[in-house]
Amino acid sequence: MSTIQMPVPDAGIIAQKPQIVAALQAVLPADAVISDPAETRAYECDALTAYRCPPLAVVLPRTTEEVAAAMRICHDMGVPVVPRGAGTSLAGGALPTADSVVIATLRLREVLEIDTSNRFVRVQTGVTNLSVSGELAPLGFFYAPDPSSQLACTIAGNIAMNSGGAHCLKYGVTTNNLLGVRMVLASGEIVEIGGPLPGAAGLDLLGLICGSEGQLGIVTEATLRILPRPEGARPMLIGFDSAEVAGECVARIIRSGLLPVAIEYMDDVCLRAVEGFARAGYPDCAAVLIVEVEGSEAEIAEQTERIRAIAAALHPVEFRSSRNDDESLAIWKGRKSAFGAMGRLGDYLCLDGTVPVSKLPFTLRRIGELSREHGLEVANVFHAGDGNMHPLILFDANKPGDLERAEAFGRDILRLCVEVGGCLTGEHGVGIEKRDLMSAQYGPDDMAIQMEVKSALDPRWLLNPAKVFPLDASQPWREGTAR
Repeated sequence: MSTIQMPVPDAGIIAQKPQIVAALQAVLPADAVISDPAETRAYECDALTAYRCPPLAVVLPRTTEEVAAAMRICHDMGVPVVPRGAGTSLAGGALPTADSVVIATLRLREVLEIDTSNRFVRVQTGVTNLSVSGELAPLGFFYAPDPSSQLACTIAGNIAMNSGGAHCLKYGVTTNNLLGVRMVLASGEIVEIGGPLPGAAGLDLLGLICGSEGQLGIVTEATLRILPRPEGARPMLIGFDSAEVAGECVARIIRSGLLPVAIEYMDDVCLRAVEGFARAGYPDCAAVLIVEVEGSEAEIAEQTERIRAIAAALHPVEFRSSRNDDESLAIWKGRKSAFGAMGRLGDYLCLDGTVPVSKLPFTLRRIGELSREHGLEVANVFHAGDGNMHPLILFDANKPGDLERAEAFGRDILRLCVEVGGCLTGEHGVGIEKRDLMSAQYGPDDMAIQMEVKSALDPRWLLNPAKVFPLDASQPWREGTAR
């Protein structure tokens, strides 16, 4: 049985399902409301599939105004709302409750404006991450954040979780590339925050919105920073016979002052899975780094030689620099397919704690020790350049007690990340997965300030219930007795 608990649903709201559905149908198109239990089951979980709960109903709006209409109905009737993008969340961020209405942004798919002169694109947030760069490519531009799930994940979810990706080392995560949003508050009010140009009017609230995990509103439109495509890019593959030495190589590259566009890490467990799946030609070793640099040919050559010299001092088993597009694709192929390939080895939990780059060697060694203590294998594949770790804990979902063991192992890893000076989440969010670990990173005053912000924008605590904040700490705020 899972160690993560959810609150008891409100029987009174469930009893009102016919009235709630009728009210939604009265203000929305006929195909925008799903209430048949056989159909709502498709929304019972996200990518953290160990937890499932069909919602009361699902709303699939096509415009901001339709989102606002649905939010007003739910607010007036006291119905919890679970915002949902593509459902790729690995932290249970879109897990419904039985008394909630899911409002999904999947049909908000329009690219509204592209302005290369001022370097921004404005989109509805149901567009996928990859499709944004697809629209920009013929114009010589791209959108930098590139999560591994970019083929499926949407801009709405990227903003909710402040997603990153392989190239975030140089270009930053979503918050560094988000210029403005159009958002619907819990009451149904539509607000505009930020904008495409510097010095947008009003308070700078984007830092609150990006990464807020659906706690403050539903973002329906986003203005994103776009960048000219680089003149060229070249990845290199570096293999080591020690995980700790590979971590030390990352630390030395960062200390040197170099800023590659990406530094990715895969250990031997992950390499075993991806090589069998992608046939990428990776060496048989303890760990591999993929380091990509970009610029002119002269700049690429100079950076490559500096990285070669840093790696050589640590005696790699292989150093391979791409010579053409086909070799670049081969180097990246396994990394891009790593999470899917790991499924060949069994069920797994994917974490995303972060650590200072200087602590990578120690953290990797300690994770290995924890693996032996818990008796579960772990694969490490992550964005090494900024210390955003992704330990994949292997377990058997059909074996009683294995999920609980994996969760206990995961909690120890996340506590370790905080202890060495990092944090609980780099890009997946807190959701339900890390909700009960928030006190490991934040004191009571810190969490009280965060909950005060939520209460200011969602006084009835209807948005994304039972996420982010521990249930016992948030109860007074949910009941309105904390102030």
